[in-house]
Amino acid sequence: MYQQQARTASSLRNTIRSFASAALLSVAFLASTATQAATWNSSNVQLLKGNSYELGDKSRTILTYENALGFDYGDSFFFIDVTEPFGEGTSYYSEFSPRFSLSKITGSDMSSGMIKDIMIATTIEMGQGVRGKLIGIGLPLKLDGFAFADVNFYLRKSDRDFAAEQTDMGYQLTLVWKRPFSIGSAKMSFEGFFDYAFGEDSGSAPKKNNIITAPRLLLNLGSVEVGVEYQIWKNKFGIDGVDENVAQVMAKWVF
Repeated sequence: MYQQQARTASSLRNTIRSFASAALLSVAFLASTATQAATWNSSNVQLLKGNSYELGDKSRTILTYENALGFDYGDSFFFIDVTEPFGEGTSYYSEFSPRFSLSKITGSDMSSGMIKDIMIATTIEMGQGVRGKLIGIGLPLKLDGFAFADVNFYLRKSDRDFAAEQTDMGYQLTLVWKRPFSIGSAKMSFEGFFDYAFGEDSGSAPKKNNIITAPRLLLNLGSVEVGVEYQIWKNKFGIDGVDENVAQVMAKWVF
């Protein structure tokens, strides 16, 4: 019995690892072929290593693929995280976030002051056992020195396979930014994101408001950037009192 369970578990791990690897390669291929239709396009692959994670292995390696692009009526951002891509217990999580410019759709200038545009913002979250659907308003901001700075306000609905009841509608505030700068001849950047999800509930298993932010400080070496990402997660996955503070060394290949 034990040997059969072990073989089943090993087979499941291999299937997950194969799926995650295939998904990563497929997305990279699709993003590269989409370049022709995009008005601008940027991709990168990241490798992160950290300790002191909560809810699982304390030490983890994460391989991430990111793609951001602009098209005639808006922009999109996609990423997939593959946790432990080179060992046991491989898992994945991804998000796809297209936004649609009201200025471009209506032909009217929606800019005002520091607000460059008003956008219909959407996100689909996809992970093992968890899913999320978000829709709201995106505000790209014009800030001196920033490559980009965005504020997105969402209505969100989460589904969890392990929850006995469905989660109610909630809200989310998302900030993303990148600020290049130089120290002498060294080219640096300060970038990251901030999510505050609140208002969701699941009846007898209430989901607490949760905050996750991951600021990065990176040194630009050309096509490769190296540095540190510090992840802070308050009430991880909405679980009361599960807090995470993890420093991760990071290498990012940009193409």
